[in-house]
Amino acid sequence: MRMIALALLLPTLAQAEEVAQIGVDWMGNDIVIEAVADPVVGGVTCHLAYFERSVLDRLSQGNWFEDPSNSAIQCSRTGPVDVGTLRPGTPEDVFSEGRSLLFKSLRIKRIYDAENRVLVYLAHASELGEGSAKMSMSTVPLLAGEVIAKPAP
Repeated sequence: MRMIALALLLPTLAQAEEVAQIGVDWMGNDIVIEAVADPVVGGVTCHLAYFERSVLDRLSQGNWFEDPSNSAIQCSRTGPVDVGTLRPGTPEDVFSEGRSLLFKSLRIKRIYDAENRVLVYLAHASELGEGSAKMSMSTVPLLAGEVIAKPAP
């Protein structure tokens, strides 16, 4: 019951849809590309690419439970964009996916830069004990006719 209540309190995060999987070596390691539509803004789709280790690589490296934090992101306008409900300058979660058995995830955050009329999307790893400097960023400029939230005082 507590888990259901907790799930209702958490913000709705986007679901990823796999677009492609590209083999990169003979051990079976892949680069996975996923499409992630922004569930709040609408009209923006991000493509996230990340490395996925094979079972053979996990066994040979001795690190069974963890994938690397490397990722790349590119976001594009795919329809009308509405930023009327966003809080300028406040990072908001768009997507999160586990990258190890415990405590490590790959995340996408959105930041609304109202002054420059841009949505900024940041892909980064999040770890409980140790942060990672590995990140990737993409921006989506807002058009003149789109709803613009008022900057916070």
